[in-house]
Amino acid sequence: MKYDLSALKKIIINAAHDELLPRFADVQRNTKIDGSFVTEADLAVQTRITKALRESYPDTALLGEEMTAQQQAELLSESDSLWCLDPLDGTSNFAVGTPYYAISLALIECGVATLGIVYDPNRDECFVAIRGQGAWLNDQPLKVKAVALPLSQSTALIDFKRLPAPLAMALVAQRPYGSQRSYGSVALDWCWMAASRFHVYLHGASSLWDYSAGLLVFSEAGGYSSTLQGDAIYVNELSKRSSVGALDQATFDQWYGWLGEHSD
Repeated sequence: MKYDLSALKKIIINAAHDELLPRFADVQRNTKIDGSFVTEADLAVQTRITKALRESYPDTALLGEEMTAQQQAELLSESDSLWCLDPLDGTSNFAVGTPYYAISLALIECGVATLGIVYDPNRDECFVAIRGQGAWLNDQPLKVKAVALPLSQSTALIDFKRLPAPLAMALVAQRPYGSQRSYGSVALDWCWMAASRFHVYLHGASSLWDYSAGLLVFSEAGGYSSTLQGDAIYVNELSKRSSVGALDQATFDQWYGWLGEHSD
């Protein structure tokens, strides 16, 4: 599919500046059926970007997080190409004034993510990846850096609440890394990993719209990843996926090996 990358970035950046930043930390949140939060900002961004994409790409469907599961499933099964949008990844952060959230947009063609754009309006950072061509941060090439530290001295980015309890307990009690963080936006997590701001990553369950763009950025930047079961993270379906990541092969092997030994 042909697209204008500069125009796509402009659509996302303008939506963030107009719809997110004015509402930051000053918005009411509501609880969805699955227990997650949604705000008027989520809906405003999804409406705006959906309209803009339909005007420019009328033949390409859009799957948004703020759709019903039935609508999402139908789009995945019926569309050869579609946009996958998370209008506000990190809604809980956004609502309480924590500046770690983003708009995430991926283009999925024949069941594969071929383009990813993740924009963080607070830091004015736009991460982009094109399958087979690389990744960029604000138009500068993005490549992960080798860790050059033992796993015991690495910095880990871990979402504990979605992990199996035995593994979460083992990570706390036996701590194989040097330091740990959890910030609350899967799309930005992958992009910050791509920028080598952490060394290893772990998340128990994220959705297609959470990871499709950010994971492509990380992969194209040269990072290593899989599910906890050793499978590719990306699948063209709605089931939630676990995620393990590291900046280089050696660190990934150590990290994945430790997790495997402590998962039972």
